[in-house]
Amino acid sequence: MNKSLKPGAMAGRNGGAVLEVRDLTISFSTYGGRVQAVRGVDFHLERGETIAIVGESGSGKSVTSKAVMGILAKNATIEKGEILYDGRNLTKLTEDQFAKIRGRRIGLIFQDPLSALNPIMKIGKQIAEALRTSGRYGAAEMRDRVLELMESVGIPDPAKRYNQYPFQFSGGMRQRIVIAIALANNPEILICDEPTTALDVTIQAKILELINQLKKERDLSIVFITHDLGVVANMADRVYVMYAGRIVEAGTTDEIFYEPAHPYTWALLSSIPDMDTKEKLQAIRGTPPNMLFPPEGDAFAARNPQAMEIDFKQQPPFFRLSDTHYAATWLLHPKAPKAAMPEILSKRIQRMKEEHNAE
Repeated sequence: MNKSLKPGAMAGRNGGAVLEVRDLTISFSTYGGRVQAVRGVDFHLERGETIAIVGESGSGKSVTSKAVMGILAKNATIEKGEILYDGRNLTKLTEDQFAKIRGRRIGLIFQDPLSALNPIMKIGKQIAEALRTSGRYGAAEMRDRVLELMESVGIPDPAKRYNQYPFQFSGGMRQRIVIAIALANNPEILICDEPTTALDVTIQAKILELINQLKKERDLSIVFITHDLGVVANMADRVYVMYAGRIVEAGTTDEIFYEPAHPYTWALLSSIPDMDTKEKLQAIRGTPPNMLFPPEGDAFAARNPQAMEIDFKQQPPFFRLSDTHYAATWLLHPKAPKAAMPEILSKRIQRMKEEHNAE
């Protein structure tokens, strides 16, 4: 197994990366000390593809997306690393320079549409504000463009709803407005930060379907941030699993779902509800580490029932399972004892393979 490459430099790339993140390290200054939120993260996004960054709350995935958008909190510091877009390192840009990219070339969908929208401003005006930054539209053209955007994201009777306020819309419709704002200036990249967390399952499915539809229509490249692997099953081309500020596994969606290799990925998949699963779902035992004092070895070791002595002493490198599949776990070392994934997960994967072969 080759362990020299990081997941952001995986083989199989075609040179069409529109976004590259290299060795990104971010910390926060707090009263308690320095919180090491993102620790050497690498990933890339190809043109026209969707990648998912998956992990529990506090894993660093949203901090990573905010760094790409240039909207980190004032107490955050990018200690090292690069965020490359269109040949430019975004970490080196001034705020004025970033303003020409944020919302224009890279759009962001926030997870809570209610807090993302101004409660005392009419919806039409809020979308128009996003358009105004481009300077390309007059007053009459602006209104037409807003109505066009509202219609494109599935808002019924946009002319009537143009003058309504956020409280007059349902949660799903508010999220559609947030999507319209993110797409107002025809960005090349769309970052979706937990866009369905606040929605019920039925509305969640409709929003995911809308995002997929808009991706095809607009040839978007998408970074999808979520804590739920189940949400990305039909969304992503590739998946990065993140834990305690690091990428711990990366691969195609099929590789992550059918051939997961990291114990944390096993735990995430085992906790997904499944109508065909008769066994009791497994919760991930323990809690994530305190990033004021990150563990010396594998950050997941304390929660991993198959952890070895070395897991508590030394951080594992990435082991290559295929040209597109990498995992950072000592369980993949040739001298490690053979580890078995949870029974509930192995049965589910076997069932999925049988169903796939039967189709």
